[in-house]
Amino acid sequence: MLESKVAAVNDDWAIEVEALVKTYAGNPPVEAVRGIDLKIGRGECFGVLGPNGAGKTTTIEILEGILNATSGIVKIFGMEWGRDDRKLREHIGVSLQETELSEKLTVHETLTLFRSFYSSGISVAEAIARVGLQDKANVWVKKLSGGQKQRLAVATAIVGDPQLIFLDEPTTGLDPVSRRQLWEIIRGFTDSGRTVLLTTHYMDEAERLCDRIAIIDAGRVIAEDTPSNLIRSLGPQQRIEVTWEGTWMESERGEVSRIPGAESVIHSSQGLTLCVDEPHRVLPELMSLLTRSQVALSNIATRHATLEDVFVNLTGRHLLESDESGWGAKR
Repeated sequence: MLESKVAAVNDDWAIEVEALVKTYAGNPPVEAVRGIDLKIGRGECFGVLGPNGAGKTTTIEILEGILNATSGIVKIFGMEWGRDDRKLREHIGVSLQETELSEKLTVHETLTLFRSFYSSGISVAEAIARVGLQDKANVWVKKLSGGQKQRLAVATAIVGDPQLIFLDEPTTGLDPVSRRQLWEIIRGFTDSGRTVLLTTHYMDEAERLCDRIAIIDAGRVIAEDTPSNLIRSLGPQQRIEVTWEGTWMESERGEVSRIPGAESVIHSSQGLTLCVDEPHRVLPELMSLLTRSQVALSNIATRHATLEDVFVNLTGRHLLESDESGWGAKR
């Protein structure tokens, strides 16, 4: 079954996007997507990150065939929506963040229904086994836990034996154990040579699962690379985070940037973050300054730079912060 589908999709890229634009009518019109270019290789787990209102969801829904683009080119395995719709639906699977399934069907009945949508695919029993729900096969959907429902949603996306699956924030709201169970399912899918396009609000998830990542903001791709390369692009790899109680004179705060080895300093209302290469050399100077300034220190910690730091550096905000442009959370 896999061989027949692979033979039918012999393009080098799983997804090709060129100059993608989506404009919503209005006064004035809203440009949700402003010329996105992407190429995603077969067998990749590719992450798309962006704050609310950045154009991320609009882009994904165009790739899934839910929305029409205003202009630009979208190819999935060399095929295009509007021309190859039937073939495309045979080669993709979609798992939404909140998949509404009939609560009075069992797990087996639910997957039997979804399997009927495809001309070929894996057996219902195999789909159940891949997501580890064998002991829940005859249980009603409404009796499943949140993590089990998410695994069932992924099973509905893979029962047609797709070459590409779209996973929209698949682990949102799940406990740590359930998250890791889904990570293993996703890894197993890509290990078999299939492609995953993943959106997530969890930076650790993106770092662990994704081969490459595109960061979208204001309708454009502002960075694209492997997680490790994106982190290295920041420069100094270590962070010293300091928080305190009360106030600290601006002149004293300014002294921090003059500490030898502090490449840059990020200030906030009740703390600061130093970007350094050698924290063991910077910490003594920092502690001396804090003591002289009689700062009521509440916490000090060191850590390695993360993808979250990359995101903040590029966009000026954290991923979970809301966009205030008025575009709306779903775009």
